[in-house]
Amino acid sequence: MTSETEAVITLKPDMDDLVPSESSPRQAAGDPAGVSSFPKVLRRRLDKFFADANISPKADRTMWVKIAAGLAVLAASWIALYAFNPGSWKFVGLYLLGGLAQTFLLLNIAHDSNHNAISSVPAVNKALNYVFDVCGINSYMWRILHHRGHHSCINVHGEDDALTGRGILRFTPHEPRARAQRFQHIYALFLYALYSLDYVFRKDFACFFFPSYDYLKRTRHPLREYAILFAGKGFYVTYMLILPVLVLGKSPLLVAGAFVLVHLIAGLTVTLVFQTTHTVDSTYFPLDRGEFDNGVYHIFATTADYATGNPLVGWLAGGLNHHIVHHLCPFVCHTHYAPLTRIVKETAEEFGVPYRQHPTMTRAIRHHLILLKQLGNET
Repeated sequence: MTSETEAVITLKPDMDDLVPSESSPRQAAGDPAGVSSFPKVLRRRLDKFFADANISPKADRTMWVKIAAGLAVLAASWIALYAFNPGSWKFVGLYLLGGLAQTFLLLNIAHDSNHNAISSVPAVNKALNYVFDVCGINSYMWRILHHRGHHSCINVHGEDDALTGRGILRFTPHEPRARAQRFQHIYALFLYALYSLDYVFRKDFACFFFPSYDYLKRTRHPLREYAILFAGKGFYVTYMLILPVLVLGKSPLLVAGAFVLVHLIAGLTVTLVFQTTHTVDSTYFPLDRGEFDNGVYHIFATTADYATGNPLVGWLAGGLNHHIVHHLCPFVCHTHYAPLTRIVKETAEEFGVPYRQHPTMTRAIRHHLILLKQLGNET
């Protein structure tokens, strides 16, 4: 097995952390399957996929094409804005194209790079991490929340940041219900559309200066990260809002309208890509991280795939529709997920482990809304 096939999944019996370490010890691929549990067999088969094909689990040619295409579209949209200074409708069109490119980069590039899944060279991943900052989101805080506040505690009430409804939305049966939440399956999509605006202008600052989670309160952030926070936000507001007004002479109302439109689309898109993988009516919500003997079973109980047979969905969503594989193999580039998902399905069926999936993203959204309706009406 090549040295690049680093710890695809980890099998720590106590599972203190569901986020595996790339340097963690692994069982050799040739160990007898007869003495192995489902998690060990699954890990061995996932590792064997890369060993047999003699390929790296990091970015392949397809991934580099996606990186180049996403960055090129983003750059071209802004170059065209300043080169041609188009009229109002064309301005909104190009501005929206740039926003769609940002959404594509967030799902396809920044997410993988922050998992160190693009390259075995740390500097490459670190450079691409800043795609988040270019899109207005602090990459340092996102990494903390995503790894410690999600991957290590999937669907655990009070720990999983993805379950934070701020009293407006109820995502788990373990939190109290408000009367207005009986309508949450109706108003949720409108709130999801505001997600990225909230993240850019509120959430990052709240996590730095008014943390609600104990692990954030205990964390001493380096001074440079505070500097990057303000510099990144300043850069984003300048090129997205200020320069089009000052340099292109566009109406502040026009620019603000285009800006909000970009965020409404990005917020709804990103939220639905993620919410349909954990908060659906078939997934489980553990009381704590130690409820399962092994974290692999925790992942299977709390995670659902969707549209895994649709390559277009995988291309646009950064492979996050193959979400079980993503949690099992967070250090693997998403362009490898499709064949790994087939291994996961076959192994789960062989061992009788429930594998949750929806045939289409539309079906997954429907089952997410069904869960919201159930939680909104249950006490």
